[in-house]
Amino acid sequence: MPGDPVLAGITDEAAPDIEGQISVLRALGWRAIELRDVDQVALAELTDERFEAVAAALSGNGLRVVCLASRIGNWARPISTDFRHDLAELDVLAKRARALGTHYLRIMSYPNAGLSDPDWRARVIERITRLADRAERHGVTLLHENCSGWAGTSAERMLELLEEVASPALKLLFDTGNGVAHGYDGFDLLTDIVDHVEHVHIKDADERGFTLPGTGSARVADCVELLRAAGYRGAWSVEPHLAMRPHEPGEPAPDAAMRFIAAGRAMAGLLR
Repeated sequence: MPGDPVLAGITDEAAPDIEGQISVLRALGWRAIELRDVDQVALAELTDERFEAVAAALSGNGLRVVCLASRIGNWARPISTDFRHDLAELDVLAKRARALGTHYLRIMSYPNAGLSDPDWRARVIERITRLADRAERHGVTLLHENCSGWAGTSAERMLELLEEVASPALKLLFDTGNGVAHGYDGFDLLTDIVDHVEHVHIKDADERGFTLPGTGSARVADCVELLRAAGYRGAWSVEPHLAMRPHEPGEPAPDAAMRFIAAGRAMAGLLR
């Protein structure tokens, strides 16, 4: 049915290889994917030959790509890092996004590195303004996630970032579980930014850690209801963090695929 929600997943949490990532989507009966890493290599770092093989595998299995999760401004790239890395990654991912049929790139807003708050703010806005200008020329849209960085945990700062950058190539990505993990009320934050949300990650958590969607304290069902009431029509992408977290070393747990499928089914149940 045309009105059915688009269900997707950040599948490197289920398997490192693209075949394994595709297999969990098959098990779920889904036709969409959000790409971050393949073979534990960031999408922007794949060779052209390997990327073409990944693209062919996705196309051959009838999978739609809803977003590319970049490293731009994330936990590993504080405001002190060389900005040229982010500009170069944007150039590569914009080209690859077009090849995959998506125009969304996930970014964050640079953890601090000893700067005063006013200097941190100014440098973040300067960088994201330049990135958004470049993204607009590339024909892609940057989606700022409520995660690491200057505007990561504050609705006020997210809205200020949108206003200061003032670009159609910058929108917001809302992750339902990041509030619990980062110590703020995600539902309250969403009430202030909901009209600017272009993409959604679904996860859940409680005081002990990450949980199946709908079983923690992130008020995932309430977030879904609020987004739908505001007219959200984008994809819902599960990022459960049950078997691995992308900023921690190591491979997914042996039962990663099963846990990912369980999280995907839990998300689908919340969206029925």
